[in-house]
Amino acid sequence: MKKAPTTAEKSLTIITSHVNSDFDAMASMLAAQKLYPGALVVFPGSQEKNLRNFFIHSMVYLFNIAELGKIDLASVTRLVLVDTRRRNRIGTIAQVLDNPGIEVHIYDHHPKKADDIAADRECHMLTGATITILTGILREKKIAITSEEATIMCLGIYEDTGSFSFPSTTEADFMAAAYLLSKGANLN
Repeated sequence: MKKAPTTAEKSLTIITSHVNSDFDAMASMLAAQKLYPGALVVFPGSQEKNLRNFFIHSMVYLFNIAELGKIDLASVTRLVLVDTRRRNRIGTIAQVLDNPGIEVHIYDHHPKKADDIAADRECHMLTGATITILTGILREKKIAITSEEATIMCLGIYEDTGSFSFPSTTEADFMAAAYLLSKGANLN
């Protein structure tokens, strides 16, 4: 775990997702970290048991994680939300939305609703998984990803599309998975 920044630091970006994060949320936080170098990844609450066990044993080294309790939320100047745009889904992190001048960036695949969090920057597509959207951005920006990252990202697509069987699965999900395979995603 990385040391959480102090209040003296002028700018702090955190990346988070919804409470009970699944593989799509985790993969999306990993991808967002590549778009926001130096940002801290913060889980807003407990992860699903499968995710927690997999994460702890396999890939903690890929993330710049900070413990929620060790962050001065008043010092957060940018909040990056992935796989959600709902205030009630981000736990106590929601209090940063009241920080003066807070900048909010959202990447999400869920249908929009009237009471969604207002964003300064938003990337939304109706796809089977949020990581599909972020994979497209990484590809467009030519940001390198390792085979380990590609594997995690592909796992996010696989889970959120029900192994490509849910009706919400789109052509973009298949295209993103194909791209991740070309980057060394391991299907085992």
